[in-house]
Amino acid sequence: MRIDAHHHLWDLSAVTYPWLMEKGVARFFGDPSPIQRNYLLPEFRADAEAEGFGASVHIQVGAADPWAEAQWVQSVADQFPDWPLVQVAFCDLTADDLDKQLDRLQTLPSVRGVRQIIGRAPGEDAITGTNTLLEDPKFLAGLKQLGSRGLSFDLQLLPELMEMTADVLSQGSETRIALCHAGSPHDRTAQGLQRWADGLMTLSNLPQVCCKLSGLGMFDYNWSAESVSPIVATCLSQFGAGRCMFGSNFPVDSLSSTYKEVVSMHQELVPASNQDDVFHGTAKRFYRFE
Repeated sequence: MRIDAHHHLWDLSAVTYPWLMEKGVARFFGDPSPIQRNYLLPEFRADAEAEGFGASVHIQVGAADPWAEAQWVQSVADQFPDWPLVQVAFCDLTADDLDKQLDRLQTLPSVRGVRQIIGRAPGEDAITGTNTLLEDPKFLAGLKQLGSRGLSFDLQLLPELMEMTADVLSQGSETRIALCHAGSPHDRTAQGLQRWADGLMTLSNLPQVCCKLSGLGMFDYNWSAESVSPIVATCLSQFGAGRCMFGSNFPVDSLSSTYKEVVSMHQELVPASNQDDVFHGTAKRFYRFE
């Protein structure tokens, strides 16, 4: 049974997503118009099952009310018990009522961890200011609290922030970290990929960090197996297959590829001897599938 370690679902009548409902605004990952509609488990599941997947990890995706989103995802997991679905919910690790928020999230059986985005894309980060989380001592304290509760942290950031982030993570080594989208290598020039690989090393040197092979089409809409081969190879070399896992990033990556194409390109690039870990074992261990 393969596990898709990174995807999203949404029901626009049940949960409000401001970014998704905003019309006519291009994002760093492309024009969101084709995905500004309901994307529910049966549709995702049909594509995933066709490629041998039988379980998945839902990642929070910018709801106006993160608790409403987490409850809705739990309701989906409850509705489809034959599809093992766990989730990574949003929580502000710098919040004064962090204890209360985490207590509430942990009443939901599907919750395995938290994501609070540190970096999305250079232009958008300049507006949102999320990069400043790394400088807030409350963020490190919250990160440590996740570890003490058995919760993981999904880390989305840019290569420019990797070294600073590694310094923070090294102080909270009990918390398991999943690096989203291979660290978002947005500069695909030879020099840009070298800077990314150098930054990635500061994270891969930390044993609590795993890496997701996901979202590789967000910064290159015409990506191919050949174009992302150096990225996949570097991740496997630095982390090893036992700390790498596949994620489709659907439906966001459906803007540039079909589900089958995403899976096929990763299959082509991941050596056969590594595929059990990348498509199953790492995600099963990290997200604690039973």
